[in-house]
Amino acid sequence: MKDFDWASLSFGYQRTDYNVRCNYRDGKWGEIEISSDEYLNLHMAATCLHYGQEAFEGLKAYRCPDGKVRVFRVEENAARLQNTCRGIVMPEVPTELFSEMVEKVVRLNQQYVPPYESGATLYIRPLLIGTSAQVGVHPAQEYCFIIFVTPVGPYFKGGFSTNPYVIVHDFDRAAPLGTGTFKVGGNYAASLKANQLAHAKGYASEFYLDSKEKKYVDECGAANFFGIKNNTYVTPQSSSILPSITNKSLMQIAEDLGLKVERRPIPVEELETFEEAGACGTAAVISPISRLDDAQTGKTYSFGDKPGPWSTKLYETLRGIQYGTVEDKHGWTKVIIE
Repeated sequence: MKDFDWASLSFGYQRTDYNVRCNYRDGKWGEIEISSDEYLNLHMAATCLHYGQEAFEGLKAYRCPDGKVRVFRVEENAARLQNTCRGIVMPEVPTELFSEMVEKVVRLNQQYVPPYESGATLYIRPLLIGTSAQVGVHPAQEYCFIIFVTPVGPYFKGGFSTNPYVIVHDFDRAAPLGTGTFKVGGNYAASLKANQLAHAKGYASEFYLDSKEKKYVDECGAANFFGIKNNTYVTPQSSSILPSITNKSLMQIAEDLGLKVERRPIPVEELETFEEAGACGTAAVISPISRLDDAQTGKTYSFGDKPGPWSTKLYETLRGIQYGTVEDKHGWTKVIIE
C-alpha cells in the first residue's frame, strides 16, 4: 500500500500507476490494453470534442476490515453506460468487458486502495469517447473506452454532515427530453455556473427545479434528492434526472428497513413537509441537507442541523454493505482482491 496521508486526501485527482483501455474499430471491440500514460493521443476533429460524444461513469473500490477489496454494483454502472450509449449513438460497452476492465485496473493499482475507515476510497472513472475525425454532425466510427482510478477523500470536507443548498430558478441542468437521464459531460458543464454562484454564497451546491414549469423538485446539483416523512422515503420522478445507482440502492434499503418508498413528482411546496432531506450519489453516498434557501422567493425549508435518524441509518447500512460489515442480501458487492 502506498504511503499516503490518507486522512488529508481531498476529492480530486491523484496519479496512479496504470489505466486500462480498449478501442472500438471496424465494428468491434479490440483487446484490453494496459497503459501508464495519463494522456490520450486525440485527433483535433474527434467527435468527443465537437459533438459531445462522451460518456462516463463513477464507482468505487473499498478496502474492507476483512482485508478484502470490494466493488459495488458494477453491473449497474455498465447498464447505465449502455443506456447512455444508446442515447448519444455510441457502441455499447458489453457488461463483461466493462467488469473485466474494472477488476483489472483495481488489481493493477491495488496499492492505492486506501485502508479501511481512513475516510478515503479508490474512485474508478470509466470514460468512453468518440475518437475518429468528423466534421459534420454524425457519430464517430471509432471509440476509446478507458478506465482510470484515483484515491479520493470525502466529497464534502465535513464527511457525513449536513449542508445548506440553494434553490435556483435562473438555471436548468437539463431539458425534460434531452440528455438529463444520460451521464454525459454536457450536463455537468451546464451546471458549472450555477454551482459556482452557489459556492460563492456559502452553499454546498445548487438545487434545481424542473426546467419546464419550475414547480417540481429535480436534482441537487450532481446528485439525486430524497426526503423522509411519515416513515416514507420519497424521491423525484422526472424525465430529466440521472438514475442514481446510490439512490436505487437506498430505495431498496429503505424498504428492507420498513420504510414505504415513493418515486413520484414532488411539488416544491411539499419540501416543507419533509422531516429529513438529503442528496445522494456515488461521491458522497448521502449528504444530509440542513436547509434549502429559495433564491427567488426568499423562503427557507429547514431539515435540522444534524443528520436525521433515517438518513443516518440508511447511510450506515449502505456503507456497511459496501465495506462488507453488513449482510449483502441483494448480492451488490463483488470481492476482486482477496
